[in-house]
Amino acid sequence: MSPSDQRLAAAIEQWFPLNARDLPWRNPRTPWRALVSELMLQQTQVSRVLERFEPFMDRFATPCSLASADEQDVLAMWQGLGYYRRARSLHRAAREIVDRFDGEVPIDAVSLCSLPGVGRYTAGSIASIVGGAREAIVDGNVMRLLARVHCDGASPTDRVFIKRVWSWAQNLVDICEQPPLLNEGMMELGATVCTPTLPSCDKCPLAALCQSRLQGRVSEIPPPKRSAARQELHHYAVVIKRRGKVLLEQRAATGLWAGMWQAPAIESQTILSESEVIKRLPFPLQSLRIQKVMQRTLTHRNVTLHIYSGSLKRGARVPATMGVKWVPVGGLADVPISNAGHAVLAADNS
Repeated sequence: MSPSDQRLAAAIEQWFPLNARDLPWRNPRTPWRALVSELMLQQTQVSRVLERFEPFMDRFATPCSLASADEQDVLAMWQGLGYYRRARSLHRAAREIVDRFDGEVPIDAVSLCSLPGVGRYTAGSIASIVGGAREAIVDGNVMRLLARVHCDGASPTDRVFIKRVWSWAQNLVDICEQPPLLNEGMMELGATVCTPTLPSCDKCPLAALCQSRLQGRVSEIPPPKRSAARQELHHYAVVIKRRGKVLLEQRAATGLWAGMWQAPAIESQTILSESEVIKRLPFPLQSLRIQKVMQRTLTHRNVTLHIYSGSLKRGARVPATMGVKWVPVGGLADVPISNAGHAVLAADNS
């Protein structure tokens, strides 16, 4: 324990109550609301979660209500948040909470870590912020904050560095007065003050203790991550309408936009001609008309959306099979469709 660590912890604990954002999952704060918000916030902007959190909680107010829901209903309520695997993990976690914990979300880190989709950070966050436990938490914001405070320019992906950050975080939790204030305060500082670019050092309660600031290296830490090579994907979607309804197909249970619904589509790593698209679609078309071409940048892919409107040949029928259905245009909000899928349907002018 060092005097500087004690000063760091005290400064964060004093700063947070006066500067905390008014976020819905903080009031009221319950283990269930904390678990839902943590999974929603993974790799998703706070502004987008703010739009979806309360509607989701209104629909699934308890683990029991989510556990008993159909997966398609869960995915529909998750629309707009992306990374739908998190919704499936939360759904499975709710069922385990019902089966193993009598419907009550546990607040000890070991039990939390046993739930689907819950890792060390999420478990520590709920255990400390809701339960008051002395559990360390490290997310991207905390990692950046502590790296700058210690003037550590190691790569954020370096395992030794990550272990070092967790050790720093645990040390602060061990010596602080109130773990909930310390942990949430570090996350808040990273999100609102010690930001990736243009940090507000003049507003930071740790400015006098920050070694990066004292050495003039704030802009260097952490160093940028190396960008992974992106896969190029061409998505050829055909919007087919009939008597106020639109034809949708369900994607495979694994992979990109798993289990979501979309306009019938063909995907390729190369550009296809219209005749190839028509040939490969499982529905006989009599016309195909280009509507729009759009770009989508995903985590590991650059997706080009080629959007067509089409009409079935006279007398052609769509097979009544699983994974294909006609949906009223006014009822699309009730179907789990990805952001890209909604963009495709919105681009159709037929």
